[in-house]
Parts: sequence; C-alpha cells; structure tokens
Amino acid sequence: MMKKIISYSWLALVALFMYVPVLILAFYSFTDSTTIGAVRGFSLHNYVTLFTTEELRNMIAGTLLLALGASLIATVLGTVGAIGAFYSRPVTRRIVETANQVPVVNADVVTAFSICILLIVVFGIEKNTFIPLVIGHVVLCAPFVYLAVMPKLKQMDNGLYEAALDLGARPFQALYKIVIPQIIPGIVSGFMLSVTLSLDDYFISTYTKPATFDTISTYVVNATRGAQTEIKTALWALSTVIFLVVILAVVIMNLASFGMAKKQEVSAYDSREKD
Repeated sequence: MMKKIISYSWLALVALFMYVPVLILAFYSFTDSTTIGAVRGFSLHNYVTLFTTEELRNMIAGTLLLALGASLIATVLGTVGAIGAFYSRPVTRRIVETANQVPVVNADVVTAFSICILLIVVFGIEKNTFIPLVIGHVVLCAPFVYLAVMPKLKQMDNGLYEAALDLGARPFQALYKIVIPQIIPGIVSGFMLSVTLSLDDYFISTYTKPATFDTISTYVVNATRGAQTEIKTALWALSTVIFLVVILAVVIMNLASFGMAKKQEVSAYDSREKD
C-alpha cells in the first residue's frame, strides 16, 4: 500500500512540474496582465490580437506550411528508409540504423551549421530561398520517422508479405496492400512527431531561413528582445492554442489506435470462429 502511495505521489509531482507552468501561462493569456504575477481582469484581448494582427497571422501560417510540407517529405523518406532497411541484409540494416542515430543525438546547432556550409557555401544556394530551410527541417525530422516506423515493421506478420508474393502479387502491390496498412500507426506517429519538431525548432530555422521569414520559435525569441507588450502577451495566447491543439491531436491519435486495435481483435476473433 505504501509503495502505491509513493509511486502515485511521485507521478503527481512529475505531472505538476510538467503541466502547472503551462496552465499558469494559459490562465494569464485570458487576462489583461502585462507580466506574469500581476493578475488583472478577465479578457480575450490577447486572442483578438493574435488572430487580427497580420504579422502574427502570416508568421503562424508560414510556420504551419513549413511544418506540414517538411513533415510530409520527411515521412515519405523516413518510411521508405525504414522499409528498405528492414528488408535488407542484417549488416546493411545495422549500418543504416547506426547512421540514423547520428542526426537524432546530434546537436541542432551542428546540423544547422552543416546545412549552411553544404547548401549555401558549397552548392551556392542562396539563403533568401526556402530550399535550405526545408532541407534542414527534413534532415531534422526524417530520422524520427524512421524510429517510429521500424518498430511497426518488426511487429507485423511478415509471412503475409511473402504469401502475397507467392500468390502472384508484384513487390510494389504487396508493399502497398500488405505492408503499408500494417505500419500506418507508425507512419502517422512519425508525421505528428515531425510536425512537432518542425514547429519547435529554433537553431536550424535561424541559420537557414530567409531574412524576411520567421517561424514561431524564431519570432518568439526575437519578440522577447524588445517587441511591443501587446505582441508579447499575444504570444501567451499562441502558446495556449498550441498546447490545446497538441492535446487534441494526442487524444485523437490514441482513440484511433484504440479503435484500430479493437478492429484487429474482432477480425482475429471472426477468423478463429470461421476456422
């Protein structure tokens, strides 16, 4: 009994440290306060400023387009890489897995400098284009897609793919109809993780973005150095909106995974009944 109390207390303490600061920020986003600590009256002024200021709207729209576009490319590359490594020889698979771990543990600032040197200095791509920025975010996100897809490949029934080939299906047909449906949860998880990483990235965005473009992370850092108070408090509202969207996405993904698991259980049960 005492062990359960201690474990639950520890979990509650961790949850407090994780969520209380965000909840405090969300609370102040619904007030007229200009600083954290001075509570004023309830107001939606920060949210009105957030959605009516053209500069903020353009920054949010640009960040979302970048995150979705880079995440889509990274999801395709990470998924193809994971499938290719899974069906390769063990030595090749280990080499690919080791190479994939380097960008994951590597510091973002090192990745940012490397991309700048490679694309801007070596290949002469101008920084005022979005090419270095998109490539940088793809390099950041693709390894995490690989890590999300590979466990699903290891969990699936590989005999179904081989059976499809034996029955006359071409490799691409077997891949599309047998493998992809079984690893969709990993693909979706990798895509959502890529979106989160892209939205949160600062170093790669700072060193590869055009001078006239800002992501949420770079804009927030610059705003804390001298922007108007009205803009700063509107960013509290933006943080709250992002937090709520993330919670909603996590809930939807969990419900979808639960429904898919239930559907697979029902299908397995029906198959056993027919046998």
